[in-house]
Amino acid sequence: MSTTYKIRKRYRHKVWWRYPIAAAALIFATMPLVWVIGAAFGPAGLTTQSVIPRTFALDNFRALFSDENVPFVTWYKNSLIICSSAAIMQVAIATFAAYAFSRFRFKGRRISLVGLLVLQMFPQLLSLVAIYLLMYRVSLIFPAIGTGSALGLILVYLGGAMGYNTYLLKGFFDSIPKEIDEAAKVDGATAGQTFRQIILPLAVPMLAVVMLLSFIGLLNDFILASLFLQTKEDYTLALGLQAFVSGQYEQQWGPFAAGALLTAIPVIVLFQFLQRYIVEGLSAGSVKG
Repeated sequence: MSTTYKIRKRYRHKVWWRYPIAAAALIFATMPLVWVIGAAFGPAGLTTQSVIPRTFALDNFRALFSDENVPFVTWYKNSLIICSSAAIMQVAIATFAAYAFSRFRFKGRRISLVGLLVLQMFPQLLSLVAIYLLMYRVSLIFPAIGTGSALGLILVYLGGAMGYNTYLLKGFFDSIPKEIDEAAKVDGATAGQTFRQIILPLAVPMLAVVMLLSFIGLLNDFILASLFLQTKEDYTLALGLQAFVSGQYEQQWGPFAAGALLTAIPVIVLFQFLQRYIVEGLSAGSVKG
């Protein structure tokens, strides 16, 4: 018996208990996904007690697109417009703020950073009343950006860009050597040219991560959307799908699961699109000295 085989056998005897734990964790993690897929492709009227249906059908998907009282396509469009616009602007605001905190020294810089950090300690629920009252008064003067408008919801979403995203991008900008900026300045590049042509290309991997996380968070938001979007035609997917399971006497879990699966499509597409930039950034960084 070879020495390598003895070592492998001894190692398997030591770690065998990890495999059942890993299998149990995998089953526990995939059960919600299995339930959603089973409920979505099961027959109409599937209850929560049924995990895997005996027959598969598309009745729940047809119910989403055929029911006149359920403008699912409109909800889908609203979600894509609101979440995409807010996510792009969040990344832009966080990028400018993080670059300023990382590269420039100005009065009040340290206090501003500490203030952003302190604000992250308080839960978002504490600010709901203040946000609603503020935007309600704004709607009295400018109805287009107040409560009941998608633009007002986007403006509120932009406030979240100055917290976690700014700190995440600032840490990345701090890791980029300042000698690059100085070399560009010697070559005659302005601060704007250095930022656009040198810093931003290097920051593409982190910008892709922030964009993906921002889009997912906005797509799943329910609390703020419920405060601002008041008519059914203005609902996002989170608000619209919630109506399927909030009934006191009727809960349509099948259409809800079907809508949840369709909601995951933009996230999957965005992840596949941004994954290329993340991999390219990691590969480029691994071969540079």
